Amino acid sequence: MKISPGQIIQSRFPLALAAGLLLAAAFPKIGVAGFAWIAPGLMLTAALGRDGAEGFRLGYVAGLAHYLTSLYWLLLIPYRWRGIPLGPAFGWLALSAYLALFPAMWVWLALKISNFKFQISNPPRPDWPSAFEQISALAWSRRMLWTFYCAASWVALEMILVRLLGGFPWNLLGTSQYRMGPLIQLASVTGVYGVSFLVVWTSVSLLGAAAVMVRRPGVRSVWLGEMIFPMLTVAATFAWGFHKIAHTPPAAREVKVTLIQPSIPQTLIWNPDNDTERFQALLRLSEAALTNETDLLVWPEAAIPKMLRYHEEIFRGVTQLARAHHVWMIVGSDDAEPRAGAKNRDDASYFNSAFLISPSGELVDRYCKRNLVIFGEYIPLVRWLPFLKWFTPIDGGFTPGTNAVQFALELATEHRPPTRPGTNSVDQLAGPEAGAPSETRRIKVAPLICYEDTFPQLGREAANDDTDFLVNLTNDGWFGEGAAQWQQAAGATFRAVENGRPLVRCANTGLTCWMDEAGGLREIFADNSGSVYGAGFITLKIPLVENRTPTFYHQHGDWFGWGCVALTALAVVRSLFTRPTAR
Repeated sequence: MKISPGQIIQSRFPLALAAGLLLAAAFPKIGVAGFAWIAPGLMLTAALGRDGAEGFRLGYVAGLAHYLTSLYWLLLIPYRWRGIPLGPAFGWLALSAYLALFPAMWVWLALKISNFKFQISNPPRPDWPSAFEQISALAWSRRMLWTFYCAASWVALEMILVRLLGGFPWNLLGTSQYRMGPLIQLASVTGVYGVSFLVVWTSVSLLGAAAVMVRRPGVRSVWLGEMIFPMLTVAATFAWGFHKIAHTPPAAREVKVTLIQPSIPQTLIWNPDNDTERFQALLRLSEAALTNETDLLVWPEAAIPKMLRYHEEIFRGVTQLARAHHVWMIVGSDDAEPRAGAKNRDDASYFNSAFLISPSGELVDRYCKRNLVIFGEYIPLVRWLPFLKWFTPIDGGFTPGTNAVQFALELATEHRPPTRPGTNSVDQLAGPEAGAPSETRRIKVAPLICYEDTFPQLGREAANDDTDFLVNLTNDGWFGEGAAQWQQAAGATFRAVENGRPLVRCANTGLTCWMDEAGGLREIFADNSGSVYGAGFITLKIPLVENRTPTFYHQHGDWFGWGCVALTALAVVRSLFTRPTAR
């Protein structure tokens, strides 16, 4: 059967495709934040006047276009099977196909589940003017409720996305606004979900405004009634955000933090033949960075080629560096613990860890990553489906950590040598150093690893009321020089705002940077050529505020997100007892 161009246009799939591509362009690297305020309404426009099943399909097309485009960097993973990127392509397609279910479900909910349904013609008429007429024919109050419900259901689905099957909080809609400083202060109350809500509410209201303008083109300012509430809310949010930023508490002191970006290609990380060479290069880079006095030296995830606690040469090199420069260190390293009842050394649980090392060379504390990357740090169902290991370069898998950890550092006002040497043991963690100076200042750092800085709930759990700043160790060398680093940093911005704490990011290949408590992306490392992906170091002065007031979000968590889940659930239950009327 021959399909004409007119039939393709009437199918609405081109418009759904355009909506998905527009949404992808709202995130880095393109990063046009305004596109996010248009894309959700455009998705619904594509489905207006159609039944729920077709609406779901149209939403799925939009979601697939969005995720296939925005997650293209998965194809840059340097893992090949006979020269073919089979594993990366499988991950890219499978993850995009899964994530596209969420915008599809949102369109379906907006059309079929909501109590605030507009009337649907039977059979549905294909032209948009008739679909717009169906919306504009509703009472104004019902249109307002419908737009509000659409925003709440989007947030409800984001709450599920962040938690289901381990969660994947990548490119939540609100993160597209990470450069809109006054607007994103809302996250200190609602989390990133409040920003997502505002964007969707405004976008769907624009659709309502377009509908009434089509029906009554001669009425001046007819659109204002549709936009008045979201416009006032956005304006009030901006005004409050400007005020909040202007009244940021002054810093009582600073801490100097030196970040090392070794820029180790992922292929070298997988190749043990280069371990000694790359570790020595890391030590040389750190020696160069420590020519200026600093309080804390940070290495990223995957910087250490062997397990710190169990490899004598690695352990000696790291602890001697700390002692020689009398500096605190936070380093990323794999680690292992014998399993309960283990009968041999190989029967162990492996962890992706961060270690705190004191100026006397002692391993003071350890944090184990809690949220693991599927196919990157563990292979699901591999016992029953062993062929899955063909799609990933990892041989085994990590065990998730169980709790957040606070790294406590005692910083000397005047440096002096410790009164006792550090331990030579590599088999156990040591306690606080005995040779502390007489005058010290205590700071607390909340560590995160890899993409944990994209999870709102993990950032909140990591930060205590007395935490001075968060630090994230990450290795994005998997993804070359694609958009992954920028997208992750955009998400991390909201962890700073949500908890009212600066966030320091130390990356293998970028972005090594820090965000202030208002989410401002401050200093970003760049090498001599101006590349953010090269090797080098940067020393930052992180402001510390005494007696910082916890944010509302930090105190109460995802109250807003769970409220949207409850509202959506109530609407779904109510819709089961409500039959839509047809025109």
